[in-house]
Amino acid sequence: MKPTKKINRDLILNGNMLQAILSIAIPVVINSFLQTMYNLTDTYWLGKIGTEQLAAINLVTPVQNIILNFGTGITVAGSVLIAQYIGARDDKNAKSMANQIFACAMIFAVVCAGVCFFATPSIVRWLGADGVTFNYGTVYLQIVVLDMPLLYTINIYNAIHQAQGDTVRPMLLNFLGILINMVLDPLLMITLDLNITGAALATLLAKVPSALIAFWALTRRTQTVYLDLRHLRFEKEKLLSIFRVGLPTAIGGSTMQLGFLLMSKNVYKYGTQAMAAYGIGNKVNGLITLPSNGIGSAVATIVGQNIGANQYDRAEHGYKLSRNISIVFLFVGGFILSRAPISRSIVSIFSDNDAVIGMAADFLSIMAFWCWTNGIHNATSGLFQGTGHTEVTMIIDATRLWVFRFLTLFICETVFHMGVRSIWYSVVISNGISAALLYILYRMNIWKRPTLRKKKQ
Repeated sequence: MKPTKKINRDLILNGNMLQAILSIAIPVVINSFLQTMYNLTDTYWLGKIGTEQLAAINLVTPVQNIILNFGTGITVAGSVLIAQYIGARDDKNAKSMANQIFACAMIFAVVCAGVCFFATPSIVRWLGADGVTFNYGTVYLQIVVLDMPLLYTINIYNAIHQAQGDTVRPMLLNFLGILINMVLDPLLMITLDLNITGAALATLLAKVPSALIAFWALTRRTQTVYLDLRHLRFEKEKLLSIFRVGLPTAIGGSTMQLGFLLMSKNVYKYGTQAMAAYGIGNKVNGLITLPSNGIGSAVATIVGQNIGANQYDRAEHGYKLSRNISIVFLFVGGFILSRAPISRSIVSIFSDNDAVIGMAADFLSIMAFWCWTNGIHNATSGLFQGTGHTEVTMIIDATRLWVFRFLTLFICETVFHMGVRSIWYSVVISNGISAALLYILYRMNIWKRPTLRKKKQ
């Protein structure tokens, strides 16, 4: 594996930039698609069972995302810091950082999984769920939070390999997981009649083989960066670096997901059909923007390694090229998918309910038409993450939900009396404003300011 990692590093630091972007982004897009398929598979089969089950899973998913996004700060910090060490050709410290990241993530995952398991009933009740929706939501969330140690093992594997420019192996690992999940979902939910419990168990059990393989691969000494837990010693300096880079990402991500949670409460007041439509629209839109997300991840890796090598001009070139590719792709693709017949056909895959299909198609059409702003947002976020300026993305992520989205929602509901469409427009308007702000901050050259990067030792 060493020669592959060295080739990737040389390509990122000295090779053709378009080739570097695509070689990282394409596997990341496929990988993200496979991860999204976990929830989409659940959504498909739950939609066949009933609207209450679909509404329940959509109601509690933001809770799960809050937990996961807080811990993701650790893995994002690891990916950024490891990439900078690799760019500086300091493989020894890159390996040491990987060990620190793994230890921190596992401690967080085990403790958080236990706490959340027991707190789930109170959380679901606070969301306003009652009756069968409460029962379904509680059962689903209690089971899926138990997969946190497995999920973080996989995420750390992804982060370490992506920092080295290798995104193919993480893609193949997640492909195994989605294949298992696609088999287990109908088997447990339909054949064994386990209903929503089957959906949760399928998601949990599908991660077991992938996590075991990831741990085995991470401990192989044939790699440039590997885990050596027998000689693990916590290093104060590196832990502080993880804290400084990771905490803003954790706060920004979890705060944003908390905003999504409150948005779910606002949607739920329009009924279970609106809740189901909201979930379907968001999941399909997530598929539309996967290329942009993948390019954003590629930007973070490319920028991180080039900043580590003090190649600021090359880092900026990579960002600009990535951003422009994202905008063009999303503008063309979003325009096509925003056409009513197409959007309606897509959402019909996930529900047989006419009211749900109508609302979800309307939501998807609006989001798809404006999804090109995500190209600016994701690429520029990748730029700031790659340079270690995660405080910028934290502030933008927080204000996007807590200021722009809720303010737009309030105006649309109380002034224009737009009903459930207030939710749809609050999403696209807040996304557009946050993208514009990120671009302004980029133009101010904040990303060029020195951060945590250590000199080669």
